[in-house]
Amino acid sequence: MRTPSNANPERKNPRGSLDGIRVLDLSRVLAGPLCTQMLADHGADVVKVEPPAGDDTRWLGPPFEASGDAAYFSAVNRGKRAIGLDLARPEGKAVLLHLLEQADVLVENFIPGTMKRWGLDYEADLSARFPRLIYCRISGFGADGPLGALPGYDAVLQAMCGLMSINGEPASGATRIGVPIVDHLTGYTALSGILMALHERHRSGRGQAVEATLFDAALSLLVPHAANWLSSGATPELLGSAHPNIAPYDKFMCGDGEIFLGILNDGQFRRFCDSVGCPELAADPRFVSNALRLAHRPELRSRIEAVLSACSRQALCQRLMQCGVPAGPVNTVAQAFGQAHTQHRRMVVERDGYRGVGLPVRLSRTPGTPGSSPPGYARHTEEVMAVAGIPAREVAALRDSGALPDRPQR
Repeated sequence: MRTPSNANPERKNPRGSLDGIRVLDLSRVLAGPLCTQMLADHGADVVKVEPPAGDDTRWLGPPFEASGDAAYFSAVNRGKRAIGLDLARPEGKAVLLHLLEQADVLVENFIPGTMKRWGLDYEADLSARFPRLIYCRISGFGADGPLGALPGYDAVLQAMCGLMSINGEPASGATRIGVPIVDHLTGYTALSGILMALHERHRSGRGQAVEATLFDAALSLLVPHAANWLSSGATPELLGSAHPNIAPYDKFMCGDGEIFLGILNDGQFRRFCDSVGCPELAADPRFVSNALRLAHRPELRSRIEAVLSACSRQALCQRLMQCGVPAGPVNTVAQAFGQAHTQHRRMVVERDGYRGVGLPVRLSRTPGTPGSSPPGYARHTEEVMAVAGIPAREVAALRDSGALPDRPQR
């Protein structure tokens, strides 16, 4: 019997893999909102619950969008519906508890102890009442230990956890990595934990708490530097763009700009030397293995730069990649998003006045889709309250009490 076309297991599902999952997003700034945006991109119904003052990133500009919100806010809040809620008020707490009756996931990144102070602690107040709830805590350092309950920010964690110490040139000294990489990884870590907990809930029928901290995420980024130190006892040093274990794996200047060579093994090194017209370099006793190339890194760099000084970087990178040698031009952000492959991978979203970065992961049948434009503050209050079954007269009373603000109270 033929399979009906609408039953084709490979047909793409526009609803997304997380369709039917309801998320309450109490988080602000980057790690939490990034996590919940990815949930929304894959079909989850995400309600952004902002405090009376609003999410700080709404004002972290310029640049600002036509909506008045900073581009920073727009980067991690698409696909969500938004309400304002004062959880410090009993009426606000009551609204959240009402919303939790329909929720699968709650994400928050308050300073540890805040939710407990409001009577919303997972273990003491929520787990028994909402036994299927996945409760995700994101914080700087966790709730206990020598640094427990202290506030954490990406750059501070980069400094404390050694990331700055391995980033930069000897002349510049330790330098912050130019993107909030700790926040980003913490967002992905939280996402992974939530998905694991949802999967486990299918088996047990029970929710659980998920914890992601900037401190743990930052330390986990130290690959291979932590492994090198744990094995050798030698403290990693600043190497600029070079790699501590591989050579040549670094930035080099061509005649018209910089490229990055990512040569991992001896075969790639030989192909590189042949491609740039210096096969004798691969036969040099100082450079025949990675360990020897590391031991003679300055001499190798000098030889390579002399050869590349006459090369055009785009043509060289194309030629090297075609023969299996990883290489790429050092692009600006504008050049990176201007690449034809960026368009091919649909990594730029443009619609109805919104421009954003595309989905970094996609599934074959349920690929996900960039959600609606980032919401204005409390834009969806009536809609969310109606879905929750809260009568209009109660919504009006909540507004009058200040528990359900319509605009940021800065």
